[in-house]
Amino acid sequence: MEELYFRQELSVSLEEAWAFFSDPSNLKEITPPHMDFKVTSSHHGNHIYAGQIIRYTVRPILGIPLKWCTEITHVEPLKYFIDEQRSGPYAFWHHQHHFKQIENGVLMEDILTYKVPFGILGDIANAIMVRKEVNEIFTYRKRILSEKFG
Repeated sequence: MEELYFRQELSVSLEEAWAFFSDPSNLKEITPPHMDFKVTSSHHGNHIYAGQIIRYTVRPILGIPLKWCTEITHVEPLKYFIDEQRSGPYAFWHHQHHFKQIENGVLMEDILTYKVPFGILGDIANAIMVRKEVNEIFTYRKRILSEKFG
């Protein structure tokens, strides 16, 4: 299992941050364009809820399209939500999104736990490229969010 931690301070209100991140249609905006990320499911409104299933297509490596399905398993409005992969490119995917009001805005923290499939071959792929790609996605996201929210 790989566990990654990311944090970012945003100069926005907690309500504004929550409204943005709890709307699945905003995922494309914070995903690198080369991944050609598309939400393919109708997500029953503009805000996440526990039990919600979200389907996507993404092209993370060599432009090969992959289908991905996640479930929002836990939601505590204005505090956190968790998405878990139900089908897709990983053997395991558990992503926690935490939000805390701080003096000048919001502290956003992500805790991502994942496992690449295919045993030792997956471990090698993770060491060579998957971990790097995941980190680059969060680096891109951090830049876009800084431009958008300061």
